[in-house]
Amino acid sequence: MKASVRRALALAVVSVAGLTTPASAQSRAELARVIRQKVLPNGLEVIVVENRGVPLATIEIDVKNGSFTQTPDYTGLPHLYEHMFFKASRQYADPGAFNGRAGELGAEYNGTTSEERVNYYLTTLADSLDGGLRLMAAQLREPLFREDELGREREIVIGEYDRQESNPFFQLTQRSGRLIWGAEWARKNTIGERTVIRGTTPQKMREIQYRYYVPNNTALIVSGDVNAERVFKLVEDVLGDWKRSDDPFTRWPIPPMPVITKDTAIVIEQPVSAITVLIQWHGPSVREDPSSTYAADVFSDALNQPGSAMQKKLVDSGLWDGMGVNYYTLNHVGPISVSGQTSRERLKAALRALKVELTRFGDPTYIPRETLEEVKAERSVSSAFGLERASELTHTIGFWWAVASLDYFMGYVDNMAKQSLGDLKHYADTYITARPRVISILISPEDRKALGLTDAELVQLVGR
Repeated sequence: MKASVRRALALAVVSVAGLTTPASAQSRAELARVIRQKVLPNGLEVIVVENRGVPLATIEIDVKNGSFTQTPDYTGLPHLYEHMFFKASRQYADPGAFNGRAGELGAEYNGTTSEERVNYYLTTLADSLDGGLRLMAAQLREPLFREDELGREREIVIGEYDRQESNPFFQLTQRSGRLIWGAEWARKNTIGERTVIRGTTPQKMREIQYRYYVPNNTALIVSGDVNAERVFKLVEDVLGDWKRSDDPFTRWPIPPMPVITKDTAIVIEQPVSAITVLIQWHGPSVREDPSSTYAADVFSDALNQPGSAMQKKLVDSGLWDGMGVNYYTLNHVGPISVSGQTSRERLKAALRALKVELTRFGDPTYIPRETLEEVKAERSVSSAFGLERASELTHTIGFWWAVASLDYFMGYVDNMAKQSLGDLKHYADTYITARPRVISILISPEDRKALGLTDAELVQLVGR
């Protein structure tokens, strides 16, 4: 299993956190024809996506959990809980019993953990839907957290941590993350801390279950060759008696992210050949300022176009090997990033040119109107095949249910298409051009020594 931090650190670290927009979305009218929703009396949200293309069904459980619920002494434990989900439960108490039952159903299963969502999914033949749902319900409601299994999974998660730690870009995301999120860094640190993972106990697993694994904090999504009314009845039979709990986020409120008050910088030395620069800001919350999230996506798309003003000035000029802009949609502050790669010889000139471009982000003429219309059309067209793979759509819906809402997902394409140049300017002015930023650079010790680069100089070169 993987910790779905989804930090796709490709060239220019374009997406520091990964999934940014509901790429599988279509217009609300199109989605409403195949997506049905029902909320049970206990608060469990049931979402059904009918797709009769192949005789398969995917059952997914999404919980509003993840790193955003972590305090420092629980850092990484929602991810460890994800691993424990597929271990012993009261109904399947022996090690390997879950695997055995899944094998009987011909099912494949997995789970992922991100900042604001943990999901578990199982895909099986459509005629095994009943058995698959009951299996997943058993794991959801009555996990045992056996000490022997917890010990093994701790080592597996530590192994994942070790593999990530060996990647130079891991140091970039970890150390820059501590700057941009400050005292609340634990709430963005999905992979966690080695000492906390090693010291976890079954009691800590049970505390996570008690707080967050309750019906009124959970969505059950079923997609594929299924009938919505039959699914609603089956779920009510299996999970209708699951007892509702207090709202977790009323009882255990999530503190706000500390505000960035000044430009800060960090130079990170690692054995790398190219120099990577990452500049980040606090972006909008999708629940507090949803309109800016649509603008953010269109704005990023426009600047990432090969012929954009930014690309011409920075990449086509030869100063940068690659440059990208990204906004990662989250409820508890999504980060904005501008990132790219260059060489020792070009670095300082590249940073000066980047600073000039950043000041132009709020210029109403920076993005031509025809480019705006093109990128909006591209987003709509690229989503046209979203319903063809029901299992992938299930994961997408689950993410947006947890981070925003099903309604946000359903209306995304329509609302994105309404964005104007004025909306993009408002977004850039509000969240980027005059706002404090965190500047991080990943560089080899040799290149840093040759340049004599300091944190203070980095702020001077590309700060406000």
